[in-house]
Amino acid sequence: MRVVFMGTPEFAVPALVALVEAGHEVVAAYTQPPRPGGRRGKELTPSPVQREAEARGIEVRHPVSLRSADEHARFAAWEADIAVVAAYGLILPQAVLDAPRLGCLNIHASILPRWRGAAPIQRAILAGDPTTGITIMQMEVGLDTGPMLATLRTPIDRKTAGELTTELADRGAQLLIGTLRDLAVHRAVRQPEDGVTYAKKIDKAESRIDWTQDAAQVERQVRAFAPVPGAFFELDGERYKVLAGDVVDGDGESGVTLDAALTVACGSGALQVTRVQRAGKPAMAAADLLRGRPVPAGTRLS
Repeated sequence: MRVVFMGTPEFAVPALVALVEAGHEVVAAYTQPPRPGGRRGKELTPSPVQREAEARGIEVRHPVSLRSADEHARFAAWEADIAVVAAYGLILPQAVLDAPRLGCLNIHASILPRWRGAAPIQRAILAGDPTTGITIMQMEVGLDTGPMLATLRTPIDRKTAGELTTELADRGAQLLIGTLRDLAVHRAVRQPEDGVTYAKKIDKAESRIDWTQDAAQVERQVRAFAPVPGAFFELDGERYKVLAGDVVDGDGESGVTLDAALTVACGSGALQVTRVQRAGKPAMAAADLLRGRPVPAGTRLS
């Protein structure tokens, strides 16, 4: 097929690669414009999808909006059979949805209708869901409301958001290729009306650890925000990201360490921090941190 691909982060890259390697003609890649980044935070950094597309000789477009008639015309001019969307970052107006001969398919990282929206992986972990997955759906104007063509499930277990994102990106790419191959026999199924939830965008303020929660919820918060933005606490004015921890028995005042091994009392139970990252430093085991920066029992973490 002639395919227009639309995606931005690392999550989208496996789908782009799979399309090319399956023999589809990817005529263009739409992605978000380069953003300030780099070591100084000032250099314009292209998205992962832009880097992959350019390496494969695919034309890249990054309009700031798709609402204008000119953009509609440019999109239609690709004469695509289908558009594939994976974490693109812009709303597609009806004119864009209607332009490809077979419409637009979206790779969404949840089992719809649960966790429609921007942050389905993080919200599923925070909610303590036992499973999540991928939905391939036919797009319409509503937010992740379109009919479903294919789904797959995977257990969350103790996976971090980073680990789950990598897994779902790879498995979603495989599911996409199979769906395109068998598109003629796939029957689109309307989403159930029951069980709708929305995965709102992550606010960085949510990543501050609330030690008054029970330890299991704090541990989920750690996994949901690992590796970025990173659940954190502050000690003596310095921010520490917690990248991993274990729920253990313990009782004490919330946010106060119970020992010298960075075991912290929660509203119920305790969290033993096992992996941390100081600002501007690489991630390390908590034991390595404590050798150079002891945190004695009775220390209050903000």
